[in-house]
Amino acid sequence: MYDTIIIGAGMSGLAAGIRLAYFDQRVCILERHTTIGGLNSFYRLGGRDYDVGLHAVTNYVPKGTRRGPLARALKQLRFTRDDFALAPQIGSRIAFPGVHLDFGNGLELLESEVAAKFPHEVDNFRRLVARLIEYDDLDEESFQISARDVLNDTLSDPLLIEMILCPLMWYGNAREHDMDYGQFCIMFRSIFLEGFARPFAGVRLILKNLVRKFRALGGELKLRSGVERIHVEDGRAVGVVLDNGEELQGRRILSSAGLVETLRLCDDVTEPVESRAGRLSFCEAISVLDREPKALGYDRTILFFNDSEQFHWRKPDEQLCDVRTGVICSPNNYAYDPADGQLPDGVIRMTALADFDRWSNLPEDQYRLEKLRWYDRIVESAVRFVPDFRGHVVDTDMFTPHTIRRFTWHDNGAVYGAPEKRLDGTTHLQNVFLCGTDQGFVGIIGSIVSGISIANQHCLRD
Repeated sequence: MYDTIIIGAGMSGLAAGIRLAYFDQRVCILERHTTIGGLNSFYRLGGRDYDVGLHAVTNYVPKGTRRGPLARALKQLRFTRDDFALAPQIGSRIAFPGVHLDFGNGLELLESEVAAKFPHEVDNFRRLVARLIEYDDLDEESFQISARDVLNDTLSDPLLIEMILCPLMWYGNAREHDMDYGQFCIMFRSIFLEGFARPFAGVRLILKNLVRKFRALGGELKLRSGVERIHVEDGRAVGVVLDNGEELQGRRILSSAGLVETLRLCDDVTEPVESRAGRLSFCEAISVLDREPKALGYDRTILFFNDSEQFHWRKPDEQLCDVRTGVICSPNNYAYDPADGQLPDGVIRMTALADFDRWSNLPEDQYRLEKLRWYDRIVESAVRFVPDFRGHVVDTDMFTPHTIRRFTWHDNGAVYGAPEKRLDGTTHLQNVFLCGTDQGFVGIIGSIVSGISIANQHCLRD
């Protein structure tokens, strides 16, 4: 009998497991795959290491900062900053036709850019920041308010509204076109008030340290152990049945699988839940270069682009991908410690919105062909906003919504899960709780804090 069974060895599940193990709970983390991390994982192909999901760790703050999600995560899990070895970004950009806004870690650069590019809006922008700066992460009412409505009430320039929304939606919004104001506040703080960073060794360093600590505290991690169903008796979960038929008993269950996916596992849920799933998924084209991107004139850490004044944030209507908007990032463009040296390759990663159903319904031969075609189209779209690097590509890879589904098990390959979030982590069962994406905190630090918060709130009080 376990005190807590955790479904999924992503960031939130591992963080919850560590937190509970500190209090001598018997904890078992179950992972369907052969590796850990969920969307934020890594793989090796052709002798090269690739990160999946990680563009940047958000919520970065300078050393010595004692408040905020990063400080909280380190304190609750008893890590030091050196354990995550985060190097800050060099600088990022939002690019729309005829105008761009540069930003870094902290609000100063972005505010000065707004003052220069939208001088009539700078006072309104400051009022917006003042309104959200004290936002309570667990304020349920804010998740019932439209972010666009708030922005339209505060700012008068439609283009500035679209430019502010673009990176926040790209890095943490499960809804099409609009955004919950609560999610807007979380993402604004994590990206603009705090900022981006990355370990020199990539996401594997964070995952390695999380797993090492969990196991050192006596936690059990079972790979290749997918959950077929959650067994329910008299309104309570009593355990899980694995894909191989093995049964495990637990006093409570913490699931990072997602709201829809967790409900489907519960053997007392009989009504269809598919309609509640998210629809937004991505393709990502990865280009390995024969030199660093800076040598070609690209020195931004992350660039968010949109090719018209209206930001396009919805599932593609008629094609496999929508390349009108995207994200371009380079793991080379961080302020690493010189002692680390240089990354072995120059890399540029380009992300586009994609249609899960169209990709999943392709025959295998056509799927491989379309990956090649859409790699070219995504790169062609990206080089409108960055120096053309195509003559320096030595290797490529690409993942699709089909890949994301395989890594995360989310319906529709929905990167940010379902539009409906459960901030308190509760489900219809009194001892089954959600952590991770569908609890409402996203990104690596957000996911870690989600696991910690739900563990503290529901698993350490009885």
